[in-house]
Amino acid sequence: MQTLPDQEIVVVGGGLVGAAVAWGLARKGLRPLVLDGEDLAHRASRANFALVWVQGKGLGAPHYARWTIGSAKLWPSFSEELKETSGIDVALRQRGGFTFALSESEMGMWSGEVRSVAAALGEDAPEHVLLDHAGTARMVPAIGKDVVGSIYSPIDGDVNSLRLFRALHAGMVNLGASYRAHSDVTEILPKAGGFLLKGAWGDVFAGRVVLAAGNGNARLAPMVGLSAPTLQSKGQILVTEKCEPFFPYTSTTLRQADEGGVMIGDSQEADTSSIATSQDISSVLASRAVRTFPQLANVNVLRSWAGFRVKTLDGLPIYEASPDHPGAYVVMCHSGVTLAANHALRIADAIAGRAATLADARFSSRRFHVSQH
Repeated sequence: MQTLPDQEIVVVGGGLVGAAVAWGLARKGLRPLVLDGEDLAHRASRANFALVWVQGKGLGAPHYARWTIGSAKLWPSFSEELKETSGIDVALRQRGGFTFALSESEMGMWSGEVRSVAAALGEDAPEHVLLDHAGTARMVPAIGKDVVGSIYSPIDGDVNSLRLFRALHAGMVNLGASYRAHSDVTEILPKAGGFLLKGAWGDVFAGRVVLAAGNGNARLAPMVGLSAPTLQSKGQILVTEKCEPFFPYTSTTLRQADEGGVMIGDSQEADTSSIATSQDISSVLASRAVRTFPQLANVNVLRSWAGFRVKTLDGLPIYEASPDHPGAYVVMCHSGVTLAANHALRIADAIAGRAATLADARFSSRRFHVSQH
């Protein structure tokens, strides 16, 4: 065990959220230390679908819809700045995204959700188009006969997930941040003038601390007077061999990466803590993919993996500064790719400026503790 030099600010968690915040803090001239856990920890970043996605988000929560739209609009400039600071092109594509329906009931449910979000947003609503089978086929000729229709939104897109993760880490270090792996934080003790962070690796004193440890925030947040309750939510992804380009857009369940492989996902399990993949779920994912794009029946699946989403009790982000221990913050969300631009350019700026409120006040965890009287 060792005691590290005192730090001005420490970010706990080096996944997509923590790395984006650290990159943004370094961009503002700070020199954050990022303390990360083990390589085989149950990370959300290991199974992300790499979407920059707006369509249908914010049902019943227009403030979240606006937050998401704002981040998607920042992504072009964010990706350029990422490339400048890291030398890595994250392959951002925002040509539009499809939600493919394989039944009339699916089409009715999803179109109803998109319409409800649009009605709540009014003039701020992102563009979307409802298409029948023929209209979908005109834009995406490779679809199968089982696709009854789709919803298309031109603002949606995706990135290369591995390059994004690498770009954030390389960029934050180039800007002055430091990174330490195998440094899981087990205890945080508020002290005069800051916080003592401890783990099996040793300890470090920090003037300020940002909790961006994903599901680990549920354990750490109460140590600094905050709350970050989560729900169990596991997702699984299939990845195929590289094939000729056939889908230049993206979708919630299937996307062809810039390198040619196809990612297939969208499963949800709430009753397991096992990281192992399920053959039954793989079969369902593969079946829906082949019904959507029949040519995939002749493509080999190379690998599959699973991960646990960072899912709060209502599915919305938590952004909060501790009222009891000034200098402590929690930053967590499910859509770490979509919201990366906001985390790097807005949340980090708010933390750097010692703002009392990091974003819309409705993202505070206090929403889970409303008085019942």
